[in-house]
Amino acid sequence: MPHAKLPRKSTNIDMTAMCDVAFLLLSFFMLATKFKPDEPVVVVTPSSISQITLPDVDIMMITVDPKGRIFFSIDNKLKRKDLIEDINSEKKLGLTPDEINSFALGSSIGVPLNQLKSFLGAPPDQQKQLISAAPGIPADTNAFAPNNELAAWVNSARNTNNRLRICIKADGDASFPNVQKIIKTFEGEKIFKFNLITNLKAIPSGTAAYDDAHAGEKKS
Repeated sequence: MPHAKLPRKSTNIDMTAMCDVAFLLLSFFMLATKFKPDEPVVVVTPSSISQITLPDVDIMMITVDPKGRIFFSIDNKLKRKDLIEDINSEKKLGLTPDEINSFALGSSIGVPLNQLKSFLGAPPDQQKQLISAAPGIPADTNAFAPNNELAAWVNSARNTNNRLRICIKADGDASFPNVQKIIKTFEGEKIFKFNLITNLKAIPSGTAAYDDAHAGEKKS
């Protein structure tokens, strides 16, 4: 009995739908990507074997450069506006809406409060030049000292965002007394948990940490 001859079908695959999906995904990532803000200064952090990763949002970063200058920043732009409005009201800085918006769109602050208005009123290109010559935020080992302006920034930031993860990013050549001012300020604000930003290095062999990391390999 003869078999019915099946019609031959084309093996070509229509890729139009896949191309559309690819361009939609590309457009989504281009619009949704958050670019990392410019670093105020170049900092070479010390190395450690810690592998704890930080979240992508709600970060308070305290940066210490080799000269001991202290810079302050938070990553959330909406909270940055709440923060500067709180500082402006508390310290009576007399900032204009444009200056407040300049802070919300900026990255780090490293000037005393009496220079903040002139700094925020400068154009973005000039602000970068001012940052390079900025004296840093005044701090003290006494959290309640009148000249400890870092305490005011930390306190206002926590008041406007209680989910902040606090980090210190200090250069390896920064002197310990400058880092100690930050730690003592944290203690005065009842902050006893924070992160130190470091570069990851290999775990030295023969140490307890090395044995713990390779315990599973030995059993297998």
